[in-house]
Amino acid sequence: MCGCFCGFSFIMALGIKCLRLLHPAFCTYLTTLTRPASEISMKPVHGRQHDQRQYLAYPAMPVRQFATKKAKAKGKGQPQARVNINTALVEDIINLEEVDEEMKSVTEALQDNFNKTLNIRTAPGSLDHITVVTADGKLALNHIGQISMKSPQLILVNMASFPECTAAAIKAIRESGMNLNPEVEGTLIRVPIPKVTREHREMLVKLAKQSTNKAKENLRKVRTNAMNKLKKSKDKASEDTIRLVEKQISQMADDTVAELDRHLAAKTKELLG
Repeated sequence: MCGCFCGFSFIMALGIKCLRLLHPAFCTYLTTLTRPASEISMKPVHGRQHDQRQYLAYPAMPVRQFATKKAKAKGKGQPQARVNINTALVEDIINLEEVDEEMKSVTEALQDNFNKTLNIRTAPGSLDHITVVTADGKLALNHIGQISMKSPQLILVNMASFPECTAAAIKAIRESGMNLNPEVEGTLIRVPIPKVTREHREMLVKLAKQSTNKAKENLRKVRTNAMNKLKKSKDKASEDTIRLVEKQISQMADDTVAELDRHLAAKTKELLG
């Protein structure tokens, strides 16, 4: 009985040893059979049989490619894909044409401000839209006074029609940011035109930057209002559509900012000469 048991144990041990020897090759064979040919690499074996090179098949190991820092840095500089949504398809969500017009009006207002108030040579027209605070509210200077050019160095503002607004008009001219120092003779306001100095040019550039920053603030308000309207309409469209519209609005705002910066650069070059 004991001899039989020992013989059986010896056979089992021998079988396990043989299985261990065969196991790697057996697993490789099965793995190779279950993989596509494109994923199997061939390795030459030294030696020839019948003048033909022998090969063993090994399963190709999947390799994960990681982006390098250089590749990531290169990707950052690439321009993002632009969005161009048909406004008619999303008009039930938001009126993109109206948003576009509001953004354009911000740019037009900045251009108007540059043309009327930021000039090297002060002209009568540059005083027209100076806002004067009166008892009847805020009024443009040319609505309450007659503005004329007496000489290249002097502008006159006749306040005879609204003499009670003379003091307010002087204050408005002095605080207009145009480096003007008005003088009064009765109801006649004399506005000497300052000489064009380097300091005056730099001051005008500073005012141009302030006006541009204010325009960008107004633009941000337009963008925020548009995004708020879009959030209220999320139930009317899919998440993908809402995301595209958001990207479109942001793209429109970015384009407007770039245009504002171009106008500022051109005005700065004009003012500094």
